[in-house]
Amino acid sequence: MTRLIIWRHGNTDWNAASRVQGQTDVPLNDLGREQAHAAAPVLAALRPDAIVASDLRRAADTAAALAALTGLPVRTDVRLRERHFGQWQGLTLTEVAERFPDEYARWRAGDPDPGAGLEPLGDLGARLGAGFQDAADLAVGGTVVVTTHGGGARQGVGHLLGWDHTVLRSLGSLANCHWTELRHNGVRGWHLRAHNVGLVTRAALTDAV
Repeated sequence: MTRLIIWRHGNTDWNAASRVQGQTDVPLNDLGREQAHAAAPVLAALRPDAIVASDLRRAADTAAALAALTGLPVRTDVRLRERHFGQWQGLTLTEVAERFPDEYARWRAGDPDPGAGLEPLGDLGARLGAGFQDAADLAVGGTVVVTTHGGGARQGVGHLLGWDHTVLRSLGSLANCHWTELRHNGVRGWHLRAHNVGLVTRAALTDAV
């Protein structure tokens, strides 16, 4: 049995301001660092065999808190980056709604390819799913922690589980520094064991952008 822990990064100032991050390299804020250091001992108790992270600082620095406790190196993988949000990156959601009303409405309605340069959900899921699978293959039969981003995490999980994007809309977003647990065996393949697990800290819940 292989266990894959998919861990969302800690809070950033852009999370707090509802500003679209996408692949912009925004660092953790004080709250995000606090969340990472609080969650790290819980994940360390799972005795991970490998840690893999998105190369964006907010994810890599979250993973570093776990690496400091386990002594494991953090491998980075660009495929684990968040969805590219095209022309929206750097804007608040209020600004997006004002400047791109049609595309914003389609995005809110769940359109997998709403325009404005957003990465299509199918491409996002395939990218993250491949990164998750390769991370899991580093320790078959063991535990791997992957540190990534909220939107990318959901689509990558859906890709591994074979869930359509319409089904994934019913799966809530990961809070900052919370995680999803998947397991894999030769009989059942990938299956979901837990979702949005983590410690309750200050202002943990944010939109996954």
